Amino acid sequence: MTIADDIKENASTTYTAKWTVRDGTTVPEPADLKLSNDAVYFKRATVLYADLDGSTDLVEKKNWMFAGEVYKTFLYATSRLIRRHGGTIVSYDGDRAMGIFISDTQSNDAVSCALEVNYAIKNIVQSEIQKGWKTDFKIRHVVGIDTSEIRAARTGVRGDNDIVWIGNAANLAAKLTALSADNPTWITKRVYDYLKDNQKLGPHGENIWKRWSWSQHNNDEIYSTTYWRAIA
Repeated sequence: MTIADDIKENASTTYTAKWTVRDGTTVPEPADLKLSNDAVYFKRATVLYADLDGSTDLVEKKNWMFAGEVYKTFLYATSRLIRRHGGTIVSYDGDRAMGIFISDTQSNDAVSCALEVNYAIKNIVQSEIQKGWKTDFKIRHVVGIDTSEIRAARTGVRGDNDIVWIGNAANLAAKLTALSADNPTWITKRVYDYLKDNQKLGPHGENIWKRWSWSQHNNDEIYSTTYWRAIA
C-alpha cells in the first residue's frame, strides 16, 4: 500500500465511521481514547491559553540562550500555576501552554490562575532575569480563557499521537491570546458570568474588568484586566 492509499483509506474510514462518545469525569490521556472516531464529552470545560507575547522578535533579536531561558521560565511558571488551581496541562505549543479545568468552580479556578500568572511573570520571573543577564527586556504575555461544552478525541498516527479538543472554548481561548498584552488577561462573557465577587472585585470593591466589543469575532462581549494576585 502506498502512502497515498493509506491516507485515502484513513480519510474514507474516518468520514464514514460512527462516533462513540462517553461522558468524561477526568481529563483523558491519549491512551484513554481510540484512534478511531472515539470521543470523551464534557458538558462544560474551561480552557486557558497562556502565550508569551513577542516571541518572534525575542528569537530574532536576542541571544538564543536568553530566548530559551525566557521560554523555559515562562512556561514553567504558567504550568505550575495551572496545576496549583486544579487544571490539567494538555498541550505545549512553542511559546504557549494550554490548560483544561473541569471542576465545579472551573471558571473561577482558571481566572485565579491567570491573575497569579500575571503576578509571577511581572514580579518573580522578570526580576530573576537580571541575575543572569544585563538587559532591559520585559516579558509580556497574554492569557485567554473561555468555557463551553467540549469533546476530546485522539488524533495523529499510531505511535505518535495526541488529543484534539473540539469546542468553542478551545478555539476562542487561543484566539484571545492575539489581543493586546497591555491587558494580560482576557476572558469571554461566558467566563465572566460564572465569576464570583472575589474574582470580579479589587481590594476596594472596584470591578477589575473592562468590557470590550471583540471586533475580530462578531463583536462578542469580552473582558480584560491588568490586575494580578500575589502568590507566596
